[in-house]
Amino acid sequence: MRRARALPVVASTLLAATALSGCGIRATTVPVDVGPAPSRVSCDTPAQPSGQNGVQGFRATVELVCGSQLVGVERVIPVPEKRAGLKDPVALVAQALLEALEKQLSAQERDAGFTTGVPDQLMAEAPRAGDPAGTVRLSRKPEDLPPVALSQLVCTLAGNETISAGPGRPVTLGGPDTDPPRTWECTDAVRSRPESVPTLGEIARPSASPVATAK
Repeated sequence: MRRARALPVVASTLLAATALSGCGIRATTVPVDVGPAPSRVSCDTPAQPSGQNGVQGFRATVELVCGSQLVGVERVIPVPEKRAGLKDPVALVAQALLEALEKQLSAQERDAGFTTGVPDQLMAEAPRAGDPAGTVRLSRKPEDLPPVALSQLVCTLAGNETISAGPGRPVTLGGPDTDPPRTWECTDAVRSRPESVPTLGEIARPSASPVATAK
C-alpha cells in the first residue's frame, strides 16, 4: 500500500520535470544569483527647499546609500565653511560635496532608508604640481576609505561638472602624500553594488602643464 501511494508523487514529479524541459528550463541544484533581496525601504527622495535662508550655495546631486545601492539626492550645497582659505575651485566644490556627504541626514531621509558611509573630517585639498587637471587630493588616501564611502564620493564627484570632464568620465583622486593620483569610474556596477568598487584605481597620467603647488 505504501508503494502504491508513492506512485502518484513520483509521477507528478516526473511530469513537472518534463514540463520544465519542454519550456527550455533545465533543472539544476546549483544556487543562482538573482541579485539583492528586495528592500523594504522606500528610497523616496524628499523634496528639497529652493533656498536655505539666504545662504549662498549651488544645487548638486549627492549619492547616498539606500537598499544597498547608491541613490542620488538633490540638495542645495552651501559654500564650505571648514576651509575658508581654500582657493582652488575644484577643491572648493569637492569640499562642499564632502561636507554634504558627511552631514547628518534629515529625518525624512532616514525614514526613507538613506544612510551615508563617508567618514567625518574627510577634507579636500588642492592638487600638487604635476597632477592632472581636475585632481582632488584628500586628507586620507582614497584606497584607505571604506568601499561604500569611496563609491559615494566617486559618483558624487563624477556628477558635478566643475570636477568631472563629463558623464561617464573618471574622477581623479589622490591622498595627502606624494603618491600619484589615481582614477575611478562611477559605473552601473558601482552604483548597484557600491561595496564592490575597486579600492585601488588606475594611476592617472600627469598633466602637460603642472599647476602651482598648494601652500
